Amino acid sequence: MPFHTDAVPAVSRVLIDGTIIELIYDPERLETAFAVARPDGSVSISPEFQTPSGERLIPYSAKNNLIASGCVLLPSDLGEMGDKGDLVEAVRAFIHRYVDLSPVFEEIAAHYVLLTWVYDAFGELPYLRFRGDYGTGKTRALITIGSLCYKPFFASGASTVSPIFHVLDAFGGTLVLDEADFRFSDATAELTKILNNGTVAGLPVLRTMTNRHRELNPQAFSVFGPKIIGMREGFSDRALESRFLTEETGHNPLRPDISIHLPRSLKEEARELRNRLLAWRFHARHAVAPDPSRLVDGVAPRLNQTALALLSIVDDATLRDRIAAELVRDEARTVSERGSSIEATVLAAICEAGRSATGAGISVSAITNAVSRITSGDSQEYLSPKSVGSIIRTKLHLATQKSRGIYVVPHTERARIAALAARYGILVEPASNPQ
Repeated sequence: MPFHTDAVPAVSRVLIDGTIIELIYDPERLETAFAVARPDGSVSISPEFQTPSGERLIPYSAKNNLIASGCVLLPSDLGEMGDKGDLVEAVRAFIHRYVDLSPVFEEIAAHYVLLTWVYDAFGELPYLRFRGDYGTGKTRALITIGSLCYKPFFASGASTVSPIFHVLDAFGGTLVLDEADFRFSDATAELTKILNNGTVAGLPVLRTMTNRHRELNPQAFSVFGPKIIGMREGFSDRALESRFLTEETGHNPLRPDISIHLPRSLKEEARELRNRLLAWRFHARHAVAPDPSRLVDGVAPRLNQTALALLSIVDDATLRDRIAAELVRDEARTVSERGSSIEATVLAAICEAGRSATGAGISVSAITNAVSRITSGDSQEYLSPKSVGSIIRTKLHLATQKSRGIYVVPHTERARIAALAARYGILVEPASNPQ
């Protein structure tokens, strides 16, 4: 077997033979080491590790600023996992002591913590989000829940985005991001790339780097992994919005048993739970997988895809039903929000005009007239035929063509119109015999 004398600093590895290697950090001794779980079930703590190919791995230094500053949190030792149900309850109780959440979201958050520790066994993931005004508990939720997650990396919307790419690529783990809806367009675009690509494995973000000779050297950054987000509003990108499991904060008075200030003991409690959760990773990483039988009826495929990883690790069937009901409610809210958009108005007008359309298709002028009827008395601005045509093509992605001097949506688009109407919650009545 070849032996490589050059040591390679590492954070974690899952080897082909099933061996799992994880970085641990003892903040009292200021030392790092590897916790290693082997295929035969044995576990050990080691100052370094040599892979079967001869590669010599050494832990990241305890002096690394990300580790020493607590920007990235790690287990300090290998704890006793105990029963999975007991572990979930311990996580839920920890969250309950310090954060005021709705009962079902408290359960979602507890299981999401477990999911972060085995996320690399899945190909798609949801994000956890806390949305509300300042002073409603978002930051506390991020600190409390994030401190239990797998290799959490804490950042804020005011951070430069470049380090987030590098840390996610080098450490993996869970991004905990506060004030995610900051208002700087360039940074927001970069952040959106991380969030859009981060739910699906194998979709790195390419960024142009330069070497010391100033030659262009594009680099692929892996951004896949769990993310916990705090923000005041939402993203305008509906596809991105569909990736979140969201708790709206500040709707109820704070529970009287919750302390205004987080105690110093929280850090020690969280570290002990991370140690137990490391044992859960070693126990479950090769045993968990997506379970298609847990897909939820009545929600869009995108939401089903992202939520399946979470549902796959929830053992309690009653709890799965409660989570499924929450997903259905989220889907209904999404459809309702879509239905109030200008695109929905134009789509409803297409459906109305299409009921009496003849000839080559539904004329844009007839659609514009229908928009005027639908919005009569509303505060929406007048839409010209040109604006309506633009919405049809660029927002609804329906084709238009010129026929006898006028623009129409051809009858060949009727199947796509029906599919869009279903997504927007618009009832489509049968058309009169189109020619």
